[in-house]
Amino acid sequence: MRFESKVIHAGQKPDPQTGAVIPPVYQTSTYRQDGIGKNAGYEYSRTDNPTRSRLQALLASLEGGRWGLAFASGMAASAAVFSLLKPGDHVIAGADLYGGTYRFLEKVLVPWGLEVSYADPDDGRGFEKAVKKNTRLIWVETPTNPLLKVIDLGKLSGVAEHLNLLLAVDNTFAPPYLQKPLACGADLVVHSTTKYLSGHSDIIGGGLVTSNPNIHRRLKFYQNAAGAVPGPWDCWLTIRGMKTLPVRMREHEKNALFLAQYLHRHPQVAKVYYPGLPDSPYHALASRQMEGFGAMISLELEGGFRAVERFVSRLKFFSLAESLGGVESLVCYPPAMTHAAFSPQQRARRHISDSLVRLSVGIEHKLDLRDDLARALASSKV
Repeated sequence: MRFESKVIHAGQKPDPQTGAVIPPVYQTSTYRQDGIGKNAGYEYSRTDNPTRSRLQALLASLEGGRWGLAFASGMAASAAVFSLLKPGDHVIAGADLYGGTYRFLEKVLVPWGLEVSYADPDDGRGFEKAVKKNTRLIWVETPTNPLLKVIDLGKLSGVAEHLNLLLAVDNTFAPPYLQKPLACGADLVVHSTTKYLSGHSDIIGGGLVTSNPNIHRRLKFYQNAAGAVPGPWDCWLTIRGMKTLPVRMREHEKNALFLAQYLHRHPQVAKVYYPGLPDSPYHALASRQMEGFGAMISLELEGGFRAVERFVSRLKFFSLAESLGGVESLVCYPPAMTHAAFSPQQRARRHISDSLVRLSVGIEHKLDLRDDLARALASSKV
């Protein structure tokens, strides 16, 4: 079954009782049992819910994995992955990563007893050089947040396999229509389903997929024991959003490439980060590893923070807001928003400058978006 058909049909059989093409939402906390130990496969909705089961089957199918698990947020899904570790274990994370993940690692897991190192994705042997005797997991995003770096997953999975390490990939910026990390050798794929998978900025959710039976068994136990699961309506909305993922991603990417080319030529833009541009250092790798370049663009403005303030205040279609991946366009200022958990010194080491802006390009008409950027850039000149 091809991807466009999977998003419609995988795990989504019509309701056997009524024939309803769209299965119902099981808005229930518990299930009647015919006797002690006799149930119809469900006991309590923290443990399992038919609507969540459909979402999990769909997630697994789209990522090409055997099992999917849904969570109440992307961070809850991330926390599940780190639950595989114990105090004293060592994690290597890509240095360019979402500020919420960094905050969780440094403020929650390090005090708990985890050891964390950060490897530069641009250093060809950075991850390998960071390995210690107690290393158990490599955690990466690709493309990364916010500098859109692309990591060679085939090469990194080879390193992880050789050293008997787990490789987990946050695939939020490149949903499975664009990239499938499991096919590149990753052990786990993590998503904030809040973003492109649901696609409409109306739910908070997370998910992960694996084909490893031991990992699935442990994470399934954690999902039930910790209880950070999504409600059935959030699951249903995510399923509904995922049905249009291929259509949305084609429009997202078409707009993003058009805008990246425009911004690349603009005199008020000092630098554009987008792997779809031919002069991007990640263009060749992204062309091999991905089926498209995505719809996230980061840029640095001439004029520093003063220019950024003027720019974001004059945008009309790009709303200044956290998050990404919805049908509407958003603008974010990473130093004060998504990456505020980093100190100024840490941001400087990661080249997250005070003039950096991140765009989540929506599916509005590309000329309206270009004109919006043009007006804001014209007023940003310091």
